[in-house]
Amino acid sequence: MQTDDDLPEPAPAPDPSSEPEQTARRPRRRLRTLKIAAAVLAGLLVVAAGAGTWWLNTSLHASYPQTKGTLRVVGLQASVEVDRDAQGVPQLYASSSHDLFFAQGYVQAQDRFWQMDVYRHVTAGRLSEMFGSSQVDTDKFIRTMGWRDVAEQEYAGLSPETKAYANAYSDGVNAYLKDHKGSKASVEYAVLGLQTDYTPYAWTPIDSLSWLKALAWDLRDNMQSEIDRALSSQTVTKAQVDQLFPPYPSTHPTIVDQGAVVNGAFDQNATPTPDNPLSGAALPAAAASALANLSHTVSNLPAYLQPTVQGVGSNSWVVSGSLTTTGKPLLANDPHLAPQLPSIWYQMGLHCTTVDAACPYDVSGFTMPGTPGVVIGHTPTIAWGFTNGTEDVSDLVLEKVTGSTYEYDGHQVPLTVRQETIKVAGGKPVPITVRTTNQGPLVSDADKDIASAGNGYAVALRWTALSPGHTADALFALDRATDWTSFRAAAANFAVPSQNMIYADTSGNIGYQTPGQIPIRKNGDGRWPVPGWTDQYEWTGFIPFDQLPHVLNPTPGFVATANNPIIGSQYPYVLSEDFDYGYRANEITQRLQAATADGKKIDADGMRAIQSDTRNEFAAVLVPYLQRLPASSKKQTRAAAALFTGWDDTTFATSAAAAYFYEVWKFVCKDAFEAKLPSSVDVDGGDRWFAVATNLLPDASSFWWNGNRDALLAKAMDQASAELTSQQGSDVKKWQWGALHKLTPTNQTLGTGGPWFVKWLVNGDPVPVSGGSAVVDATGFDIAKDFSVDELPSMRMMVDLSHLDASTWVNLTGASGHVDDPHYLDQLRLWRTFRTLPWPSSRPAVLAATKDKLTLLP
Repeated sequence: MQTDDDLPEPAPAPDPSSEPEQTARRPRRRLRTLKIAAAVLAGLLVVAAGAGTWWLNTSLHASYPQTKGTLRVVGLQASVEVDRDAQGVPQLYASSSHDLFFAQGYVQAQDRFWQMDVYRHVTAGRLSEMFGSSQVDTDKFIRTMGWRDVAEQEYAGLSPETKAYANAYSDGVNAYLKDHKGSKASVEYAVLGLQTDYTPYAWTPIDSLSWLKALAWDLRDNMQSEIDRALSSQTVTKAQVDQLFPPYPSTHPTIVDQGAVVNGAFDQNATPTPDNPLSGAALPAAAASALANLSHTVSNLPAYLQPTVQGVGSNSWVVSGSLTTTGKPLLANDPHLAPQLPSIWYQMGLHCTTVDAACPYDVSGFTMPGTPGVVIGHTPTIAWGFTNGTEDVSDLVLEKVTGSTYEYDGHQVPLTVRQETIKVAGGKPVPITVRTTNQGPLVSDADKDIASAGNGYAVALRWTALSPGHTADALFALDRATDWTSFRAAAANFAVPSQNMIYADTSGNIGYQTPGQIPIRKNGDGRWPVPGWTDQYEWTGFIPFDQLPHVLNPTPGFVATANNPIIGSQYPYVLSEDFDYGYRANEITQRLQAATADGKKIDADGMRAIQSDTRNEFAAVLVPYLQRLPASSKKQTRAAAALFTGWDDTTFATSAAAAYFYEVWKFVCKDAFEAKLPSSVDVDGGDRWFAVATNLLPDASSFWWNGNRDALLAKAMDQASAELTSQQGSDVKKWQWGALHKLTPTNQTLGTGGPWFVKWLVNGDPVPVSGGSAVVDATGFDIAKDFSVDELPSMRMMVDLSHLDASTWVNLTGASGHVDDPHYLDQLRLWRTFRTLPWPSSRPAVLAATKDKLTLLP
């Protein structure tokens, strides 16, 4: 069994002794006990058990990729070298762009084809073809939005170069499929074959483009906030709803704190002037049920299609060389997404052996299985990172529907209708009707109860991702960018998802750019669903790219983004009214300011240390109120309250105080908020609820405290101590946050819906983790459910622009998507203890790190 000693020396990190050195059980151990498990399952049928063991063992290893020697692949024009390091991370070297992206498709399929296949079925609304009737509702919703139809339109408008690269990638995937059927592609096909006759079909560029729509859906920001505002208004007053969606804290930073739009362009040196946002629209009471149904539908989508938890998003920051020990910029990024096994990311290098106009790529970083190119990473001269910009690029539009028409500006307009059929493995085909207005598809139709519960209203989705764009062109342009000018030129085509883009180069420059299609609204500010029967809430266009916020070498010497507001109210356009509340951004900014104050300089270790920050700023607000309460009559509560004495508000997995704090907060949320709001409104306890409570705590008699704040808090403390005692024993000092807050690496298909034995095989074991919502180490959870991790840093990277080979990275799980492969979960133990791996990118560094060398031959 591989141990930490077998790994290259990790980058310095916080003392791992502060964390329990528990890791997900390696699948290899599972095979060692496979005969025992098979015998138990088969009882006395030893022969059958042995046969089952042989079948499973054979199926598992049949798909392992060839990583050494030579391999002939029809479709290549010349040889391609694939160098893999000790973690199985590949670096590709090709003499032409065609062969480079062909090989990328082939190698990604070697490691991740099952994941790629599932992704394309998600985006096409065809999961039922693989997994049966359990996925029909998901397919209905995706078909209603028409992601694949949009991707087909998008492909038609791409540049000839992008089309050529996408087709080369597809040819590489199909070259792999030609010789890999069933278990030779992945063990999941062997398991699936026991229940269905599904066989993978040829890969196309549309399959790659469609995943960009799923990513945009996952990173959309305020749709649920629109629903929650509207539904909350059914049980509390408009003023009370506003208390639940407070303004952004004035003490927390924006990303850009300088500049204004002048003469049709954003000028970072211009003096800003205040402006006022537009007002929202009221919700007809009769429309509430349609919105509730939509909320229910969205909440039941698979985990990888769920939006980010409040207080979790992504972190990135870049520091000027004037503030670093190397004299060159340092750039850090950790995007926060739902946990997946295998990871949503695939580390890879794409290198032309001779970089010229015909083959202009020399890029290394994080790719997405099924998508050609590198999404986040660096070239020899620039580096970039992404966080979700949380710009409001969608509106929920209420429609008055009568029969086959809807009302618009006093007229009844025919609905656009199309019929589709969902094929179901092991079942009958399911016909669906998709209805669309001039605003977008009626997404509320995807709920089976809408016909009886809509009250004459339906909900349309107006969303930028439902129009074709050029994001694929932008990604390839980004991968060949060499400076700030070419970086911004690439960003200009980045349509969806709207992001924050940070930048650094080897010349010493740092920068920030807001990209994306961000709508200009005639009326409304995006906070509430809007009426579709009038033209008063139409979009009148998109903010011109040159007017979007951007800065080069800003005055503070660094840029930090954490889904917080991009710029202040002086900006003339509404970017969003539902940004993150800035707890992570504030902590990162304070850490950077402290590290560079009084002439000090920050180094790479200091950058990585910030990524491991677990301090909960809200604890410093709530805990003093708890400590001022009269001593509880319950001895156990008094003992638990003593945990807060001397606590530094950090949330390490071993912390007893953190465990008690979050349990208290859970009961506060239940009694103060959840009990007063409709059940379809999710009180997840994240950053917005921190801001809500911060504003309400000074008012001891608030409606939300049931008129008696101290009584409600005292009750929560008693409830929390009782629950923790029942779960972890009476010795409060032995309580641990990690015993409540665990990550279970879960295969998002058979690991969630397969037989128990398959789940046991493909999933990792639960592991305790540090962090939480609205802290830099953003391991989020929904407090209304439990403390299980459902959002996290999906990877971490730190790029050193003084010496790119000194950069470091780590993935959540590993390079391989094959169960029991040594690289299935090998990076998890590093990730959860804030350690990273060397990131070689130059040819000499890659060769020095190479463990396996494969030559693909035409």
